[in-house]
Amino acid sequence: MRLIKAVIRPERLYEVITALEEKGFRGFTVMDVVGRGREGGLKFGEASYMELAKTLLMVVVRDEDVERVVEVIKRHASLGMFGDGKVFICPIEEVWTIRTGKRELEV
Repeated sequence: MRLIKAVIRPERLYEVITALEEKGFRGFTVMDVVGRGREGGLKFGEASYMELAKTLLMVVVRDEDVERVVEVIKRHASLGMFGDGKVFICPIEEVWTIRTGKRELEV
């Protein structure tokens, strides 16, 4: 299993979630976050924005579904501009269900 973390523009969240649900990926976690990329924020005249509002979307999927989910996120999160975001893939070693106290292997 893999954890897919996608840092995307907040205004693209609905499109990404809708597309993931249409492909059968219904479980996810969403957090409002702030950050900046290599460009170091934005500057408009005298105003500087060092930290920008982003949304962190986290989805756990089976190894064989990683490419499909990443493609959905890229297609629906992109505006073709700086700041569209990043996708990170992390291995999952264990999953525990709190309610049952059991170690699970299914997502």
